[in-house]
Amino acid sequence: MKFLDQAKIYVRSGDGGDGVTAFRREKYIEFGGPDGGNGGRGGDVIFEAAPDLNTLIDFRYSQHFRAPKGGNGAGSDRTGANSDPVVVRVPVGTEILAEDRETLLADIDRPTARVVLCRGGDGGHGNAHFKSSTNRAPRRADKGWPGEERWVWLRLKLIADVGLVGLPNAGKSTFLSVVSAARPKIADYPFTTLTPQLGVVRPTDYEEFVLADIPGLIEGAHEGVGLGDRFLGHVERCAALLHLVDGAAGNVVDAWRTIREELQAYGGGLSEKPEILVLNKCDAMSPRETSARRAALAKASGKPVYVASGVSREGVPEILRVLMTIVHEARAERAAALKTSVLA
Repeated sequence: MKFLDQAKIYVRSGDGGDGVTAFRREKYIEFGGPDGGNGGRGGDVIFEAAPDLNTLIDFRYSQHFRAPKGGNGAGSDRTGANSDPVVVRVPVGTEILAEDRETLLADIDRPTARVVLCRGGDGGHGNAHFKSSTNRAPRRADKGWPGEERWVWLRLKLIADVGLVGLPNAGKSTFLSVVSAARPKIADYPFTTLTPQLGVVRPTDYEEFVLADIPGLIEGAHEGVGLGDRFLGHVERCAALLHLVDGAAGNVVDAWRTIREELQAYGGGLSEKPEILVLNKCDAMSPRETSARRAALAKASGKPVYVASGVSREGVPEILRVLMTIVHEARAERAAALKTSVLA
């Protein structure tokens, strides 16, 4: 299945049904009076989270969503039928943006999320609505109110607890394949990962978190160099970033600074997230090289540096334990915030 994380679609809610002008005419009833019914309400356009979807590929083939118009009123005080809504199913983590691609209209960030984006128009009043003691035979009936229409952008941001970042060939895909059941493409040339990959990591039998691997970044990615920074949006929701630096390639400080500069240029709060810094591929370095490069990286970053190898799995359990602790803390904070908002 092809991965697609952006799509532009057109949505329109239904117009309200028209009210009608009608009078009761029955044999042996001397004073019939007005009995024109009101129009029905137009259908809404509703966006609903679909946990079974993980891509926006369906919107490549269907870009227009229109809700039906409400039914017109009729005589004998009959109100037109309300139209059913059009439900648009999107993956969890989808943002709905206005046509300018900046204004956030809705965020489908929970499996139970349901948002009414365009409300259907109200039905018009029939002439029975305008009946009064001074106007016993009104001939006024209103048209239904028009629905809402707009073009919107859908942008998918994968729901993951930890994001993997680093230069191309830093060993991210290998690390993901070792710690989870994911099977990303692995090769000895840059940019083997072209789309984000997800894997469920289980440090113990009763703990788990989701790890997201995005295509590697290079210098100038925020200006569109390489694959650009388009996929960084998929790690915006993560509790922490796992930054892998290829120790065997040398220049570990320059490699670390390149990624940090790209995260800062992108924004979105990525540079403020907790960063777990890992000197990867220790199996391809001598102990002396490992010690020197680890010290240089710790001095430049001011953070503890872990040493690991995705191939030999050296240092991997320790890193997973640190990540699991951060994820537990983030989940507790979200639960507390949600409880506070519900009580408020």
